[in-house]
Amino acid sequence: MTEYPAHASAPFFAARDQLLELAGDPDRARREFVWPEVGDTFNWAHDVFDAIAEGNDTTALWIVEADGTEITRTFADLQRRSDQVANWMRSVGAKRGDVAMLMLGNRVELWEIMLAAMKIGVVLLPTSVVLGEHELADRVERGRVDFVFAAPEDAVKFRSVPGAYRGIGVGLDAGSRDQRALLFDWLRYEESSAASHARVPKQTTSQDPALLYFTSGTTNLPKIVVHSHTSYPVGHLTTLSWIGVRPGDVHSVISAPGWAKHAWSSFFGPWHVGATIFVVNSARFDAEHLVSELDRAGVTTFCAPPTVWRMLIQHRLDRKPRALREVVSAGEPLNPEVIARIQEWWGLDIRDGYGQTETTALVGTIPGDPLVAGAMGRPLPGVDVALVDPVSGAEAAEGEICLRMSSPSAHGDRPANLMPGYFGDDAATARATAGGFFHTGDVASRDDDGVLTFIGRTDDIFKSSDFKVSPFEVESALLEHAHVAEAAVVGAPDETKLNITKAYVALAAGVAADGETARAILTHARETLPPYMRVRRVEFFELPKTTSGKIRRVELRIREEEAHAAGRRIEAEWREEDFPGLKG
Repeated sequence: MTEYPAHASAPFFAARDQLLELAGDPDRARREFVWPEVGDTFNWAHDVFDAIAEGNDTTALWIVEADGTEITRTFADLQRRSDQVANWMRSVGAKRGDVAMLMLGNRVELWEIMLAAMKIGVVLLPTSVVLGEHELADRVERGRVDFVFAAPEDAVKFRSVPGAYRGIGVGLDAGSRDQRALLFDWLRYEESSAASHARVPKQTTSQDPALLYFTSGTTNLPKIVVHSHTSYPVGHLTTLSWIGVRPGDVHSVISAPGWAKHAWSSFFGPWHVGATIFVVNSARFDAEHLVSELDRAGVTTFCAPPTVWRMLIQHRLDRKPRALREVVSAGEPLNPEVIARIQEWWGLDIRDGYGQTETTALVGTIPGDPLVAGAMGRPLPGVDVALVDPVSGAEAAEGEICLRMSSPSAHGDRPANLMPGYFGDDAATARATAGGFFHTGDVASRDDDGVLTFIGRTDDIFKSSDFKVSPFEVESALLEHAHVAEAAVVGAPDETKLNITKAYVALAAGVAADGETARAILTHARETLPPYMRVRRVEFFELPKTTSGKIRRVELRIREEEAHAAGRRIEAEWREEDFPGLKG
C-alpha cells in the first residue's frame, strides 16, 4: 500500500488498508475489522484528503455538463484550491463553529467549499436546490445559519428568507442582470481566486461538528442530524467496503447534493482510496446518455437509487458499460425483478446497501457475499446490528433494525458511525437512543445465515385480518408487472379486516389508466401474493415524494383515513368487486 506522510492519520489508513486487503473475503472483513482510534484532533480534509492529494496528479473530480463540456480537477488541484478558499473564507469572517448552508448543484465549487470548510472548522449544511423559500426559512432559522453559498438562480430565493446570514454568490457574473441586481449585497465567491494558497492550520477537534443534514421528513417535520469530524469521515469506511471501490477506480453515482447520500458516494467513499468521482449533469434524466457516458469514461463502480435502475430496465439498455465491475443501489429496497434483469443483461449483481442520514452504511451485500435477491445483506464490517421487537423490547428474528450503543465495535458509549445527536433537540436524541439501542424505525427479518430483509417502516406496516402486511413485499410483486413503473402500498381502513391492501400505482409509459389496466394489475396481485397480502384496490396516481425522492406513504394513509371517516369511496380507485370473478 502507498506510504503517507507522518502527519497523516496512521490509524485511519491502517483501517482503510485492512478493508482493501480483505476485499473479496467478506467473512474475514466482518470478523477482523476494527474501527481506528484516530485521536482528538483528527480532521479528514487535512489528515486524509491532503495526504492523498500531495503531489497527486490523478483526476479526483470529472464533471460532464449537459452541453458536453467537461471539467476535471486533480487531487493536487483541489488540495491547493481548498486551501485558497479556506483562507478567503477566514478573510470574510468565517470561523470555527459557524454554519454555512451550501445550496449548489454538482459543480466544482461544491467540492472546493466542502474541503475548505472542513479545514477551518466551519460546519456545512448541504441543502437541495429544489427547496422553496418556506423550507429555506425553516432551515436557516433552525440550523442557525451564518453563511449561505448559492448560485444566482437559487440565491434570489433568499431575498425573502429572514436571518442574520451572509450571502456568497457562486457564479454571480453568469446570472441575469435582474439576478445580479437583487444580489447586489452578496459576496462573490470568485473573489477567492485572489486569496493566499498557504496551508491553513488545523483548528478542530475530532468531535467538533462537521456536517448538519435535515432528514427526509417522510412523516413529520425534518430533524437536524449532526455529524462530527469522525462519525461521518471515519464512519464512511463502511461505505467504502460496501461499494467495493479501489484505488485507481472511476466511481459514479446518481445523487443530488443536499442529501446525505451525496457525501456517502460523491465525497468520502471514493476519495478515501483516491478514486476518481465522475459526474454526469443533465437537464433531465436521460438513461441512454448516462449509460453511454459510463462506458466512455471507463466507470468501474456505479451507484444509483432504485428509481434509476427501474428506468434503465424500461429503456432496455442491455449493453454493459465496458469497465463496470461493481453496481450498487441504496435509498429504498431494490426489487428482485430489477436485479434479475441487470444480471441477465450485464452479468453483474446489483448489491443493496442500507443506512440512514443519522449513520453511514450499516447493512449491505459486499463483494464476495452470496447475493440474496431482494435482501439488504448482512451488517457491514464494524457494525453491530440487533433486531428488536417493538413491543417487548427483546431481540428477535424479526424486528426494528437497531444499533447496540455499547459493544466491542463502538467508540466509547456509541457506534463509531452514528451521529452524536440531533441538533438542538436533546429529547429526540434521547428517544432515538433509548434502551441501549439506536432505533432506526425500520423493520427487517433475519434468516439463518444472518442476511437481513427489509420489511418496512414501523409506521408503514399494517395489519389485515390479524396478519402483518409489508408494503415493500407487495410493491415488489406489483413491480414485476409490465404496466407498473412505481407503486406505493398502504392499508385502507376496513370495518371487518381492520385494513385492506390498497396500491397506488404510477404506470409505465404508454399504459392507459383504465379498467382494463386495473383488472390486469389486480389479477397479477391475486396470482402472485398470498390472500392476506392481496391487493384489493388500485388507483393510478402521481406518488407523493420528499425532495430527496422517498415516497411519502403517510400522505396516502391520511387520504385513505379521511375517505373512510367520511364514508365515501375514492372515485378514481378500482376495486376487486368492480370486476366479476376477482372478488373472493
